[in-house]
Amino acid sequence: METIEKTVEVLNDLIEINNDRIEGFERALADMSDKDADLKSLFQEYAQQSRKNTQELTATVARYDNDVQTGSSVSGAIHRAWIDVKAIFTGKDRAGILAECERGEDAIKKAYQSALTDGDLSGELSVLVTRQAQEQKLAHDRIKALRDSAQ
Repeated sequence: METIEKTVEVLNDLIEINNDRIEGFERALADMSDKDADLKSLFQEYAQQSRKNTQELTATVARYDNDVQTGSSVSGAIHRAWIDVKAIFTGKDRAGILAECERGEDAIKKAYQSALTDGDLSGELSVLVTRQAQEQKLAHDRIKALRDSAQ
């Protein structure tokens, strides 16, 4: 029973941080100008990626007949508030938005790494979380490269 509870906790944490990621990209989209259409498209893609991740994780938690995390985390709310405050000072420029998005991607990357190393996930769950982590790492690396080129 304890293993199932830990597994559900790990999966709920990933649901939470994916919800944070969705909200973060939606906030970034709201702060962007029309000249950043390439980023808008990319951020919409990544928000959709997290929606898909959340759906997969939610279905898995539901199989265990446990409560599914539907909100976002307190630290995510703090990060989104920081993006709002920083936007006032950076003028919502491309480099600033990308830097903040990369910070968010760093957080989700760390959460997935922790789930894989400390989460004691079974074979099927490990495959699911590994696939999501690999997709997220590609997104992280792309945002980092865009941030580097924008500076």
